Amino acid sequence: MNDMKKMYLTAAVTSLLMISLFVIIHFVKLNMESSRESITVGFVYDGDESTPYTANFIKAQKAVEKKLGDKVTTVVMSNTPDSTGGKNAVASLIDKGCDLIFTTSFGYGDAAKKAAAEHPEIQFCQATCYDANDDPVYSNYHTFMGEIYQGRYIAGVIAGMKLKEMITNGIITPKQAVIGYVAAYPYSEVISGYTAFFLGVRSEVPEATMEVKYTNTWSNYTIEKKCADELIERGCVIISQHSDTTGPAVACEDVYGKKNVYHIGYNQSMIDVAPTTSLISSRINWEPYILGACEAVLANERIEDRISGNVHGNDIGAGFDKGWVEMLELNSIIAAEGSEDAVQRLIDEFKAGKNDVFRGDYIGVDPFDPNNTYDLRNGYIENEKTSAPMFGYVLKDVITVV
Repeated sequence: MNDMKKMYLTAAVTSLLMISLFVIIHFVKLNMESSRESITVGFVYDGDESTPYTANFIKAQKAVEKKLGDKVTTVVMSNTPDSTGGKNAVASLIDKGCDLIFTTSFGYGDAAKKAAAEHPEIQFCQATCYDANDDPVYSNYHTFMGEIYQGRYIAGVIAGMKLKEMITNGIITPKQAVIGYVAAYPYSEVISGYTAFFLGVRSEVPEATMEVKYTNTWSNYTIEKKCADELIERGCVIISQHSDTTGPAVACEDVYGKKNVYHIGYNQSMIDVAPTTSLISSRINWEPYILGACEAVLANERIEDRISGNVHGNDIGAGFDKGWVEMLELNSIIAAEGSEDAVQRLIDEFKAGKNDVFRGDYIGVDPFDPNNTYDLRNGYIENEKTSAPMFGYVLKDVITVV
């Protein structure tokens, strides 16, 4: 009887082992079949390598090409103005057989989402938009953006430290601590950025005020430089920007030796064109998302499951903690003493989730509806529900649109 039990037990164990082996082989084979050897990836760009915003995406694109090698073939549609909506560029990439398409400027959002509805076999990733989770929701339409308010705030602190130095040295008075800001459009993305920057300045110089001029274009060197020139003429002693060229930096450099004006850049270091006036820049590092999305499509995985960040449905963002935001070169020759230490301290604070930027004794006013206000004493959590910045209130009495 014992021998019979042993025989049955051995047979049962053998059967279980065979079944387990079959299951393992089946799932390995299934996984191998579901993954892809290579994909074609498309990019729609507002500009080209000569414009800092697009250059950042191209930098990420090239990094992905290098890391993934022959697993990716890239197709690029450059100099597609945001104002055109990008419909033709997206259609062209679909015709070229792209498996994954990155649309990199806000104005492409509608075209990308409509294309996603018509082509469920293709993954569409739209930068800077906030509509991925709006009805109708498509599993193949995604939005993403770095939490850039963090870099803007640190740049503002560096500007504020320079202002404080100028006041201490008698170069300006506290009343002359006026910042100029060259802004593209009165969108939440832009307003959130210059508000974070300004609050960084005010953490060092509470008397500081700011004047904003809109260019109503993302990328126009002549208009951006003209706006910066006008702000300098109005007495602004530091110029920053949310615009796409080096025009504001050059405007500051042009008056070096005649006026004490400094510059804070965006998207790329602008020290090369303004070596005596440009203090620092911040940028979004697009590589973590673009690389992760490519790897997800290659593996037939959901994009948001592959990438490390703050996930909101089909939307994802991150800041310094995941390497999505970076501070660029500090011009230590002209920066105020202690600036380098301040940059690192603030980055560490953001990584630890300890910096509450949007808070203070301010009332924000909706530029499109003066009856819609926000009391910043209550605090505001930027990027709480979406990767795209949503703070769209202009701070009353201290920020003026001119």
